[in-house]
Amino acid sequence: MEHGSVAEGVAQAAQHAAMDVNLATTWVGWLSLAVFVVAYYFIATEERYEVNKAKPALFAGTFMFMLVGIYFAINGMNPDPLHDELEHLILEIAEIFFFLLVAMTYIETLIERGVFDLMKYKLVSKGYSYKKLFWLTGLLAFFISPVADNLTTALILSTVLFTIDKKNMAFLVPGAINIVVAANAGGAWSPFGDITTLMAWTAGKGAFVDFLYLFPASFLGWFITAFLLAMSVPGGEPAFNAATEEKPVVQDGGMGVVYLGIGTIIIAVLGHQFFHFPAMWGMMFGLALLKLYAVTLKKGGKHSFNIYINMEKVENDTLLFFFGILSAVGALHFLGFLEYVHDLYGMIGSTAANIGVGFLSAIVDNVPVMSAILKSSPEMGVDQWMLVTMTAGVGGSLISFGSAAGVGVMGRLRGIYTFGSHMKHAWTILVGYIVSIIIWYVQFEIMGLY
Repeated sequence: MEHGSVAEGVAQAAQHAAMDVNLATTWVGWLSLAVFVVAYYFIATEERYEVNKAKPALFAGTFMFMLVGIYFAINGMNPDPLHDELEHLILEIAEIFFFLLVAMTYIETLIERGVFDLMKYKLVSKGYSYKKLFWLTGLLAFFISPVADNLTTALILSTVLFTIDKKNMAFLVPGAINIVVAANAGGAWSPFGDITTLMAWTAGKGAFVDFLYLFPASFLGWFITAFLLAMSVPGGEPAFNAATEEKPVVQDGGMGVVYLGIGTIIIAVLGHQFFHFPAMWGMMFGLALLKLYAVTLKKGGKHSFNIYINMEKVENDTLLFFFGILSAVGALHFLGFLEYVHDLYGMIGSTAANIGVGFLSAIVDNVPVMSAILKSSPEMGVDQWMLVTMTAGVGGSLISFGSAAGVGVMGRLRGIYTFGSHMKHAWTILVGYIVSIIIWYVQFEIMGLY
């Protein structure tokens, strides 16, 4: 998933420096921080107040920048830095927004064509237990995300999970957490599996092969979390009666949509890596192909699909949540709060600071945190850059909305995978996070295997 670029981050840093004022210590800084904290509280307590997380996020993200605009006007400041910041932010949000829109449209089309029903039938008819299905979806998430990116992987597999059993919370909740953790961990050892690894790679902080050395830490950290989560997965198997359940039939063009979806992901990833256009550009091209494919089916006399009807089923609150939370974090960045991240390195050292980045990225967002670190560019070796890449990516799993994968699954499994249900099992993720760090330390610092 694409959140921006290091070049944009450098430009933003220059703009911020040009303002020659520390907005974090002004009334607009403290008021904006208060708005963010209150909004964060309502996001975290979505179940208690029954207020969709998109509402407080959208309010905070838009209102915080309005406050900054008012501050600039009152003090007669040059608005150009604010305009430039918002232009970069709009570009950043647009890339995520359209990437998500296409991914969700493909998923809704696959659901409408009956592809997931057939997948469910094949899994359940084999007599797989809940525990085996739990491990299977987790393994798929871990090994698909390095190629397809963590968000798309989590969206697809959480849909599979929900199709298998829509009511068994004891299976769905740990299964959803497992998919989120596996997708984030799998993305951490690939240069383009997550935006944080992509940022570090393009900034020259490590060669392509350096990221692959993170595989043991990423895999074992996820495996320990999955092992602990599996203890709460119920025994037995999903209900299935071969005598009464007919094998679902995929509607016309269903498998064609599958192949188009895979091709779209490949185009998005390779196009970004080799031809330097945003990942969402490749995704939008894939959407164009999907629309043309629907026309081809119709003209061929087959039962086609209406892509706009499928788009109506897309989780719009997830899209708006991303708009709001990225705007809010962008405001904090513009005000100067994220600059304090760099102070950690001088106070407590690289290793401790990089471990702390994981916890910070769960609360805020790993992209601006990584951007702040790359801009300040503390003196670190490849070993430490790999550590911060891993912790920034994996750390987002500690809280349900700390990563794009988590937010996507919250939208897909609304009312099932929530902040509260996630936090009940958060200790298992923390244990896995600690194991990942230990494995990194033994491999990189003691054995020097990198």
